[in-house]
Amino acid sequence: MRRAFSLLLVCLSVCTGITQLHAQGLQPDSIKAQFVKDWQRAKEYTDEYLAAMPADKYSARAVDSIRSFSEQMLHLATGTLGLVSNGTGKPRIFPGFNMEKSAGAQRKDSVVYYVDASYDFAINAIKNMDASTLGEHVKRGPYDETKFAWLMKAFEHQTHHRGQCTIYIRLQGIRPPNEKLLLAPGM
Repeated sequence: MRRAFSLLLVCLSVCTGITQLHAQGLQPDSIKAQFVKDWQRAKEYTDEYLAAMPADKYSARAVDSIRSFSEQMLHLATGTLGLVSNGTGKPRIFPGFNMEKSAGAQRKDSVVYYVDASYDFAINAIKNMDASTLGEHVKRGPYDETKFAWLMKAFEHQTHHRGQCTIYIRLQGIRPPNEKLLLAPGM
């Protein structure tokens, strides 16, 4: 009962958030356009991370018990594909392919290919979706979220895993790329 009540509160807050955004003059197409802009910026930023890491260090691990740099970036790509598919309804590319564990996907050129393909998938899927459906619910396993929420989770996931890669780059004695947030003058 408590779980159902908690889920109801989360659903209401997401729906209320979308309603508030709409009431504040943010139309669904404006939200979609902002998603596209942010995903394009995220792709450019992630590409800088991929370029900063030397090809012979893609197998590097910060410690033995965690993902390598390549596995971390391929996990980012896999998460992007699944979560954006949930948020847009577009069938994911590379279905059933565990790129993170594929030996052939671990080289720098392959990692760059799969990561860029995941960002291109996200950008195109969002561009081509019907923005008026952002409030619709999509259930995957035990999770029942709005399309808007799935897209927010996708963006959070890629940001989180790209951020984790900062330490991998620093451990190679390389300064990671600077953040790409666009701030208003004086901030």
